[in-house]
This record gives sequence, C-alpha cells and structure tokens, in this order.
Amino acid sequence: MKTPAKLTAYGAALVLVAAGAGAVGTAVGPFSAEPAARAEAHGETHGDTVPASTRNDLPEGLSSSRGGYTSTPTHATLPAGPDQPFSFRITKAGGQAVTAFDLEHEKRLHLIVVRRDTSGFQHVHPEMAPDGTWTVWLNLAEAGSYRAFADFAPAVGGGMTLGVDLAVPGPVEPVAHPESRVATVDGYEVRLAGELVAGSSSKVTLSVTKDGKPVADLQPYLGAYGHVVALREGDLAYLHVHPEGAPGDGRTQPGPEVVFFAEVPTTATYRLFLDFQHEGTVRTAAFTVSTVSTVSTSDAPGHGHP
Repeated sequence: MKTPAKLTAYGAALVLVAAGAGAVGTAVGPFSAEPAARAEAHGETHGDTVPASTRNDLPEGLSSSRGGYTSTPTHATLPAGPDQPFSFRITKAGGQAVTAFDLEHEKRLHLIVVRRDTSGFQHVHPEMAPDGTWTVWLNLAEAGSYRAFADFAPAVGGGMTLGVDLAVPGPVEPVAHPESRVATVDGYEVRLAGELVAGSSSKVTLSVTKDGKPVADLQPYLGAYGHVVALREGDLAYLHVHPEGAPGDGRTQPGPEVVFFAEVPTTATYRLFLDFQHEGTVRTAAFTVSTVSTVSTSDAPGHGHP
C-alpha cells in the first residue's frame, strides 16, 4: 500500500535512517476534510487536541495527541534486532500517566507496529506497570522508520488510536506492495472479496483455506474470528475494523468466511492486515487494495456498520 509514497520517504532504494527521530509523534501527511474512519462495532467516537471545528475530520493514528491524551515513548530511537524492548506511557495534559483503561477486545491496549513501507507488521499487547509504563518486545530485525499505534480506551472518554514514529538506524531497502487480494501464510491461503468505497460502509469478505480445503473451525481471537487493521498509503491513517457477528451469537460461523464492514476515509490505496487464529496459532494475512468509485448497494447495508 505504501509503495510510491514510502519510497519518497526513504529517498532511494538504500538509505540510512537518521539516528534522531526529529518528527516523532507529529501528524504525518495531509489531513483529510472527509469524515474520520470509525469502527462502529469497536465503539469508537473520538476527539482530538485540534480545534473543535476539525477534530472529528481527522482519521485515527495521524497524531500522537488526541482528546487530551498523548502517547509518549521512553525512547524514540531503537537498535535493530528481533527482540527489542519498547516502552511508552499514555499521559494526560500535564504529563500525568494514565493507569485506568477499559477492556477492548479482551485487552486494555493494543499496539500495532509497522515500518513505513508497511513491512514488519506486528499486533502485540504490552504489559502495564503500576506507574503507567507499558512495555513489550518488538521484532525490529530490519532498520527503518516505524509507526507505533496505541489503540485503547481510557476509563474516562471514548476509544482512540495515537501514533508515534520510531527510528531504527541502519541501511534500508524499501519493500514494494503491489495490488494483491490473495495472501499465503504458513500453508494457509486467504482471499479478499469486495470493494472499498471512500466514505461508505463497504462489505469485505475474507475466505480462509488450508491445503485447498475450507477452514471451518477458526478459533476466537480477542473475542472475534478475525481482526483487520487498514493503513492508508502515504500517511498511515489508521482504521481498525471488526467482523460482523461474534463467536457464540448463534449465527456467526467459525469460517471459512469472515465478513467485515469497513469505512475508509478517502480515495486511496490501503494495506489491510487480517489476524486470524487456527489450531492455537495467530497468523497475519496482508493485502493491498485500492478504493473504487462505486459499489453494489447490496454490499453497503443501511445500518452503516463500518
């Protein structure tokens, strides 16, 4: 998803990431005047620390501060390596650490980390110390500029996603991600059907097979049969969507198809990451999808479920 825009960010096929992340935590890329992407099933109604007239127009993840909360990393420059400790705090105005969070999808905070060319995607769950410091081990085997998204809901206020930049110094070779609707991982094949329409609720169906046979016994992961994170080309605007239905609701089948309704904020190319669990292991399938101008009305239900 990030191919052309990310290549300009890196400057060339091989660059050296600066040791200091000078723009850490600032908003990246152009802000959209279109409605912010929301995952209604996720219960998201978000604010920002920008003027009230525009605060609801910004997609999630573009800023390190929102609604009076800020994501503050202990160190914004990290060494390359497969097991690197990363810590951060969510602070309120005045710098006080937040320690009370609501559970969302069985966790108090979800951390999404991805390099700016959208390689190295990780969905992890840090542990919080009593002083409000979150810590997790990251796989930073490849150097580059990374974006870390903290997806959480403070006990007071609605859910939100804050993004900060991390620098991993070293030579970087950007990875291209051409349009793709089929992903393979560990012997599984996942196919994506459906179209994304900017500003509209779009039906996306993901079908999972293994060795050519449909997987009809997906296991619940964080309270669902799948989770999708979508990142917009260029600025990594963030959208976390969840499938229609839930395990145990009497109507949602455990595969092979998982249906999502996603609302992307603008016409663009998006990188989609599906986390699914089978046979006790969580795997991630990645896709690159561009928006289209129209979609069948049958794929855009009137209830506006994102």
